[in-house]
Amino acid sequence: MTVLTRFIVLSLVPFISSKEWDTHEYMIREHSLIKPYQGLGTSIPYWDFLGSTMVTNKYIRLTGDVQSQRGAVWNTVACYLHNWEMQIHFKVHGRGKDLFGDGFAFWYVKEPMQDGLVFGSKDYFTGLAIILDTYSNHNGPHNHGHPYISAMVNNGSLHYDHDRDGTHTQLSEGCVAKFRNLDHDTYLSVKYVYDTLTVMMDIEDKGDFKQCFTVGGVKLPVGYYLGVSAATGDLSDTHDIISLKMFDLSSPDDDILENRENIMPSASYFEPPRDHIDDPKPSSLTTWKKILLLIFGVVVICGCVFIGGLFYTKQKEQQRKRFY
Repeated sequence: MTVLTRFIVLSLVPFISSKEWDTHEYMIREHSLIKPYQGLGTSIPYWDFLGSTMVTNKYIRLTGDVQSQRGAVWNTVACYLHNWEMQIHFKVHGRGKDLFGDGFAFWYVKEPMQDGLVFGSKDYFTGLAIILDTYSNHNGPHNHGHPYISAMVNNGSLHYDHDRDGTHTQLSEGCVAKFRNLDHDTYLSVKYVYDTLTVMMDIEDKGDFKQCFTVGGVKLPVGYYLGVSAATGDLSDTHDIISLKMFDLSSPDDDILENRENIMPSASYFEPPRDHIDDPKPSSLTTWKKILLLIFGVVVICGCVFIGGLFYTKQKEQQRKRFY
């Protein structure tokens, strides 16, 4: 393919359904994970696993519908693409109808294979996280529903506030996407082109991505690592990854772009900061103390009713005596 042909094809990217890139020759194999997963033995070339992750011939299960699990899959090859798109074919399902969680995240970070409390990966990370939070018993004072998709860029100094769904540090307002327990395929697209981050979903079985959000002024280094992680807590879900497909969206002009190997991740726009407001402290009373207090309250109420009844009866007797 000539340089001119490549430029024409890439210039048509915005007008082509993203799924048409699934068989495009610019899918980067060393950053993609597709069936059949197995290489030699139980290993998979270019990928490593963490925690509860289980590999089958149909999917890679990061967590089962079991409490307190964390799992992840990480690319072992650093990514040096300036402009790229990652398409994630996934399935989140579980028995819970009203209560479920916690969710999963796509990562582009400096330090891979780090277990942690942020959807199965480390807090205070350096890089980019796209978070798909399914925790149905939502945290904190916000107006959005769940599942909720948001983005965070971190230089290693920011804490992901799980108690507030990360709304203190998200890049922009995210979107609600009802992708749980669907019978058809569900996809996430994360596109990073010329410092603009665009997140799209295909969850309606129409073969078309719809925009969740887009934000400019996002500067990411090259040489970071790709990964997906998931976690369950008191609530649970099954988080399956069916494929990860990375596409090179570079153009011939990208050869003259600035050196991005040593810059720190940054973003020119964040949601307006808000103070962290602690949840009301739970009662320090034990269950038995609460039961005893309840019994005591019932006894006091019954006693008051009994005494009131005696007083009423005595008053009636005195009235009758005065009448006769």
